Amino acid sequence: MKDVGDAIFVLGIEIQRDQAQGLLGLSQKTYIERILKRFDMSMCYGQKVPLAKGDLKKEHCPKNKEEDEMRNKPYASLVGSIIYAQVYRRPDLALCISKMERFQSNPGMQHWIAGKKVLRYLQRTKAYVLIYRRTENLELVGYADANLGKAEH
Repeated sequence: MKDVGDAIFVLGIEIQRDQAQGLLGLSQKTYIERILKRFDMSMCYGQKVPLAKGDLKKEHCPKNKEEDEMRNKPYASLVGSIIYAQVYRRPDLALCISKMERFQSNPGMQHWIAGKKVLRYLQRTKAYVLIYRRTENLELVGYADANLGKAEH
């Protein structure tokens, strides 16, 4: 075994350190650029939100073989690529991934279009860096919607 120094790039994640300020940054820009290129979206315009209400519905699933335009579309591969980004550094994608996964067995063209919207969002946010800060006082803070979103009277 040989010590070659601090890791800089591991599993598609770039590790950025600022020891003086006690910062550790994780970036997936290179990985996101690779999946954008893989799905021919490397030159697309960015989008502010990954999905809008109504983008993914069961009604968009093909009803028969004649409607199945998705035979040649790598929908499952697209979902898997986005899941990898979400699991390791992009919690902002969790909701859209949970919705996209529901249609992997029978996706329709609208599901493919929704997946491309997520790629446009990744294009806009690919330079985002998840930053951890060193602290002397480690405190776990959690939030809950205890009234389940009901207005208080």
